[in-house]
Amino acid sequence: MKNNIGFIGCGNMAKAMIGGLVVGELFRPENILCYDPSDVARSLVEAVYGVNIQDSNVAVAAQADYLVLAVKPFLYGKVLEEIASSIKPSVIIVSIAVGVGFEDIKEFLGRDVKVIRTQPSTPAFVGESDSTLCPDGHMTAEDTQDVITIFESFGKAEIISEKLMEVVPGIASSAPAYTMLLIEAMADGGVLHGFPRDQAYRLSAQAVYGAAKLVLESGEHPGKLKDQICTPGGTTIEAVRVLEAKGFRDAVISAVDACAKKSLAMSKKQD
Repeated sequence: MKNNIGFIGCGNMAKAMIGGLVVGELFRPENILCYDPSDVARSLVEAVYGVNIQDSNVAVAAQADYLVLAVKPFLYGKVLEEIASSIKPSVIIVSIAVGVGFEDIKEFLGRDVKVIRTQPSTPAFVGESDSTLCPDGHMTAEDTQDVITIFESFGKAEIISEKLMEVVPGIASSAPAYTMLLIEAMADGGVLHGFPRDQAYRLSAQAVYGAAKLVLESGEHPGKLKDQICTPGGTTIEAVRVLEAKGFRDAVISAVDACAKKSLAMSKKQD
């Protein structure tokens, strides 16, 4: 593992990743270099995590062995052109942007570099990101394993092909938002029947967490696990009947499809 990791941008996703790195003690805070044009964002990550705040994107890029570009996709061109002459020859560029491909990054930089495309998720805040990674052809096996280790410090990480990078937000990095809607709706149903709201949120969130853990640890098909809960003539199958009648399954598939299509459209705009 190399010495320094740099973050250009200190928004929510960067904070989630930085928090995971600090808690996991993979890098010392002084070796986590950060810059954001927002005084508030810089002050917040410095106060909470004790990281090494720099005075510019260029200052971060000049020192970073791993450089995380945690800015909006439409800012990638501007940032990469700004830092192109400052990055180390051996740097590994870690992209977390939807719709920005390997060739886009190298074109903005004006040269070949090691790049790995990634999609982390905000549950990194609690060590539960479901990150996906795709290294380019310049990354060695050791390079790739180092980045996997970084991402595993705040959750799970899997290698996927580049053709799936624009699809993965629909079932992974964007999916926590859908799950929050589910938890909120379940809690609202509890409140309808008299539950205190804070208790309804806790119970609903634990139900989702427990179900996800059961799928991951049992290795069983989700449909089989669902069937085990649905007692004939019971309450659960009645709830499932209503969800199916209301188009729950189709709504989720359509949402994933819409997310993937939006990501693909963003990718085409970069061409």
